[in-house]
Amino acid sequence: MTSRPCYSHENSAHYFRMKNITLSADEEMIERARLIARRQRRSLNDAFRDWLAHFSQSEGDAQGYDSLMTSLRHVDAGRSFSREEMNER
Repeated sequence: MTSRPCYSHENSAHYFRMKNITLSADEEMIERARLIARRQRRSLNDAFRDWLAHFSQSEGDAQGYDSLMTSLRHVDAGRSFSREEMNER
């Protein structure tokens, strides 16, 4: 596990602890991903960290949804809808 400085304040510094992992993937796919990352002027490692952050937050979306629904409880459609009406596209 490695530590990487993130930012500092006056007399203190904050560090994020990083852990190395090993992944297996098709060699051709890895090379394509490296080319894409290079075109974006970043490393494949940085791109993976961004993906991992997004992936790990997807479970938190349910909490966000619940919070949104709670904040919209005052909204009233004026009537109840049938199952068929709610499923119309």
